[in-house]
Amino acid sequence: MNEIGARQRPAAASFFDRARGRLTLDVPPALTDPTVEGARGDLDLNPDMWVRAGVKATKPAAVLVPVIERSEPTVLLTLRTADLASHAGQVAFPGGKIDPGDESPVAAALREAEEETGLAPGLIEPIGYLDLYLTFSGFRILPTVARVKPEFTLALNPREVTETFEVPLGFLMAPENYQRKTRDWNGLAREYYAVPFENRYIWGITAGILRNLYERVYAA
Repeated sequence: MNEIGARQRPAAASFFDRARGRLTLDVPPALTDPTVEGARGDLDLNPDMWVRAGVKATKPAAVLVPVIERSEPTVLLTLRTADLASHAGQVAFPGGKIDPGDESPVAAALREAEEETGLAPGLIEPIGYLDLYLTFSGFRILPTVARVKPEFTLALNPREVTETFEVPLGFLMAPENYQRKTRDWNGLAREYYAVPFENRYIWGITAGILRNLYERVYAA
């Protein structure tokens, strides 16, 4: 039985210590070079479908995985507005495309988080990157795991974010809470992760990145 499988609630100090020991801020070459292997993505559960689906993920992006340093840590998530061009109305991490002026993927993730939610960069300590995540929508997403001090005040950008909410880290780090679902995509049946929490439905990219967080920090 793994540590979280015993339904233990990870203390803040132990989680951040484990994350620092397993993650780095070394930028993977695959972020900007599609020929380099080692990425994860929407088709983790159906790796042979990348060729069949004709998908090419070429656009570098970054998201912030904000772990709030409470006595029982939580992960801050956003609910995207219903009229966005992509992933409208879905649960997501703060983030977006890496701009030419961004010094690093971390800088892009912090900028996007502040623009979308008002989360102040001074309250955020970047810890390390998870695995690069490739999406059906063409992005190569590098998730930045970060420690966030709980004394924050948010100011949501109503054009992008409807609301934010927190999910206990212990719940997200319990692999039994992840479901494998199937849906049609352009005539192909693909599998994906979903991790429902209370009245929230976390699935797709966000659930896949959270599953990778568990695998990198606790299952490695």
